[in-house]
Amino acid sequence: MRKIGILHPGEMGISIAASAINNGHQVYWVPQGRSDKTRARAGKHHLIAIDSLSQFCQSCETIISVCPPHAAEDVAKSVVEAKFQGLYLDANAISPQRAIKIGEVLKANDIQFVDGGIIGGPAWTPKETWLYLSGEHSEEIASGFSKGPLETKIIGNEIGKASALKMCYAAYSKGTTALLSAILATAESLGIREELYQQWEMDDRGFSEQVNRRVTRVTAKAWRFEGEMKEIASTFREAGLPNGFHQAAAEIYHRMANFKDSTEAPPLNAVLKALLTP
Repeated sequence: MRKIGILHPGEMGISIAASAINNGHQVYWVPQGRSDKTRARAGKHHLIAIDSLSQFCQSCETIISVCPPHAAEDVAKSVVEAKFQGLYLDANAISPQRAIKIGEVLKANDIQFVDGGIIGGPAWTPKETWLYLSGEHSEEIASGFSKGPLETKIIGNEIGKASALKMCYAAYSKGTTALLSAILATAESLGIREELYQQWEMDDRGFSEQVNRRVTRVTAKAWRFEGEMKEIASTFREAGLPNGFHQAAAEIYHRMANFKDSTEAPPLNAVLKALLTP
């Protein structure tokens, strides 16, 4: 049994915490400054509350960071400042360059670091969510989740590889959803959305409804995906490729940000209106 800390138990983080508990570990979190919704999730799954980040860092042997991409560096720096000494997994959707930078900061402060990338939704069902790991301490993380339902796979000792895989995968999966959103909004603006649907249906029956579902269902998480698209753009730039597509995708998701945490998918017309309002 290990003492594992989660920063922070959002929808994805709480599922990873539950997997850790399923594997016999104690899981800690810091409720200070967190929302009522987060507190309810943590209580439902019996996470152990710690009053301060300093106490949290002294209590945990392993810390797992699951936060929006823009906050990844600040979260890592906060555990350094709190004098954490242990194993740190960054499981955020960040560029490999950012993962390397975080790893260097932690290593300089005698913290062991593992680079992680999550592919799939919250990890409640076996064989559906994969945590890819890279770095010399990856096996220690993987062994802690051997009973699932979170699946793990080590893809090397090089920091940045797990993040690179996440970036390339999301570049397509979430990038194409942003593209389809922009296409629908443009067709709506030009008054030819129904004609576009008709052509799509001739090419691929059922595709139009599939597009509508993708565009409306992504809205609740669009605020997170904006940062992820920027990380992907950075990844492409560092690889010597044009990064403009995913910069534009970030803007598409930014325009959907007001739908944050919606419990139901909004009407398509509401989404198109938001997209057409800079």
